[in-house]
Amino acid sequence: MNLLELFYPCEKGEITLDSVRLESVDSLWVRGSVFGLISQEPTLFAESIKENIRYGKPSATDEEVYEAARQANAYSFIMEMPSGFDTRVGERGVTVSGGQKQRIAIARALIKDPKVLILDEATSALDSESEAVVQATLEKVQKGRTVLVIAHRLSTVQNADLIAVVEDGRVAEVT
Repeated sequence: MNLLELFYPCEKGEITLDSVRLESVDSLWVRGSVFGLISQEPTLFAESIKENIRYGKPSATDEEVYEAARQANAYSFIMEMPSGFDTRVGERGVTVSGGQKQRIAIARALIKDPKVLILDEATSALDSESEAVVQATLEKVQKGRTVLVIAHRLSTVQNADLIAVVEDGRVAEVT
């Protein structure tokens, strides 16, 4: 994941996207426009829900924020919050549940309409009920995108078109 987002240079080989070497393009553009990252423990800021989603695309209109929330299955629970989209989530999102935090992070990733969605253990820290809601959301938003899922549990990736097993830093199996 860090290689994809150009945090580190490749020591061997190269990473290409549509036959273009990623290292030859602006890393801020890659992170801001090409990839949408949803991690195991998303970072929320002590701001409103609206601003936490807008962080994915600072120029987004309010309507774009609302649409991203709808796509992420977050709109209804946000509207039930005391101040809706203006509800402040507290430091690291302490006022929302794990599943709600994940769906806000999904909306943040989706608002920039990424070509590649990277899911880094996106459901592993959730209880089974929240995981089911977030998993259903992720299945819905994957359509029309390349999706890279990083997971330890086979059940998380069982519907993938291609599965690569990495062991000790090497690809051990591809199915």
